[in-house]
Amino acid sequence: MTEAERQHRFRIILAFGLVYFFWGSTYLGIRIAVETIPPPVMCGIRFLIAGVLMLAWCALTGRRVVYGGRGLSHMAVVGLLLLMGGNLTLAYSERVVPSGLAALLIAVVPLWFLVLDHLLLGHHKITTRALAGLGLGIFGMVVLLWPDLRATGALGRGELLAALLLPPASFSWALGSVLSKKWDAGEDRLSATAWQMTFAGTANLAFAAIRHDFSRVLWSPRSVGAMAYLVVCGSWIGYTAYIYLLGHVPTSKVSTYAYVNPVVAVFLGWLIEHERVDHFILAGTAVIVTSVVLVTSAEVKKKESLPELPAVESVGD
Repeated sequence: MTEAERQHRFRIILAFGLVYFFWGSTYLGIRIAVETIPPPVMCGIRFLIAGVLMLAWCALTGRRVVYGGRGLSHMAVVGLLLLMGGNLTLAYSERVVPSGLAALLIAVVPLWFLVLDHLLLGHHKITTRALAGLGLGIFGMVVLLWPDLRATGALGRGELLAALLLPPASFSWALGSVLSKKWDAGEDRLSATAWQMTFAGTANLAFAAIRHDFSRVLWSPRSVGAMAYLVVCGSWIGYTAYIYLLGHVPTSKVSTYAYVNPVVAVFLGWLIEHERVDHFILAGTAVIVTSVVLVTSAEVKKKESLPELPAVESVGD
């Protein structure tokens, strides 16, 4: 192995480590940030800072940052689905739900990808293995929520209601991601993401203003530090490493973050915040991770062309 090959391999390993750890740790960061900062304020400031500064960096490095109205409207829709429907809902839930449990419920995102890719893009078949993963993932969610489903107290019911917001949040994230793929017109990926964060940050702050959330903010060092960590380590370092991997490693390998991140989140929640890790969490973790492995490793089968139905093919293009 040459020196150049060793350096390339080191960069790949480092990028995987950054994505695995930092994206897994963001669940704990969100839970700490929303302790004293209302979720719309936290998400708005986080994504607006990250988006604007990323746009500035893209402009300074010669990347394309100016787009037409159609392209910007698509980026706005995708940003709102990802970072309001997805991340803002997650932030609201984590005021009640432990970060490890939240990460495990969000980990079903690849299952939604499977369904939405089939329905909206229309050029992939759902294989038997993928269907097995889908069913197993639903069973895993039931295992994770079983203690809350059996709870009779107000605390247990409150956690259950908050936890039930997370599957729709993961659906919103998957829908935004699939639409981003469907609407891809060759934009620079980094600047497009910066625009998505900028739009979502602005919308989150507008939502916070409507709710009068700014009057409820308590700028504690702990929450402010967590929010800064989310900007730097989650939005910049983690995402930059992810983009690097997409350009140098097969997507099937990059997607392994989907079943490593929840394990990291559960461990950090237990280690730092002493979150509950019982046999339901351990069993649910094993089931969810197995289901995601089945889905992400399933063979992709393209649909056979149907010349008698050209309209169907055009929808899937």
